[in-house]
Amino acid sequence: MVNTMTICYIIAMEAEAQPFIEEFDVQEVPGFFAPLPCRLFETQIGEHRLTVVLNGKQHGSDLVGCEAASVATLAAIQRLQPDLVINCGTCGGFKSEGAHIADVFIGNAVMFHDRRVPGDDAWGTQALGNYPVWEGAKALAKDLGFGMGKVTTGSSLDMQPCDLQIIQENGGQLKDMEGAAIAFVCSLFSTPILFVKSVTDLCDSGAETFEEFSKNLAAASLALRDANKRVIEYLIKK
Repeated sequence: MVNTMTICYIIAMEAEAQPFIEEFDVQEVPGFFAPLPCRLFETQIGEHRLTVVLNGKQHGSDLVGCEAASVATLAAIQRLQPDLVINCGTCGGFKSEGAHIADVFIGNAVMFHDRRVPGDDAWGTQALGNYPVWEGAKALAKDLGFGMGKVTTGSSLDMQPCDLQIIQENGGQLKDMEGAAIAFVCSLFSTPILFVKSVTDLCDSGAETFEEFSKNLAAASLALRDANKRVIEYLIKK
């Protein structure tokens, strides 16, 4: 008897997903999430179902950030009932932590870095999030030779001094715009989540963030494609 598995990738940007979509020949299911903007692509790998959910677009651009990611994740879990959600995407890294452009990391923890809610410890704990990640992440990273890092999420591409302070105080190493929001939704359904992140910009390099991100997006997306080939093979074998 074969134990089948449904893997669901949540990806914000089409450019991040396109090399992956082409590699695995996942086909779009038009209008699956209508009237929501999210888009579904799917294929079979042996007995297993591989799905890719994009946040979609609005006003001609990719929907990035926490709100769109939360909507896409909620719709994906309710409709697809995945065994594992994988948030695959690009991120900022820190050269002081040893990150380089197009390095791929597996997330070992996830939190918000820009939800500054005053009050007692309960409010502060909720604001930071610190949601659980899939228990097999450490073994996967070790077996495949990937580095690991703590993902911190905010709603803006840039980083303000108060964001940096929270990131440093909490050991953040990979800065993105969706991860903790996706993990929040997964926590409501007790759905395991794995993070596969590739670095487009170095937050402490002194370079302008959007310029560096744009310059390195294609290379980081190709690195994600190659990493995910190995991740999927590993998961199916396990």
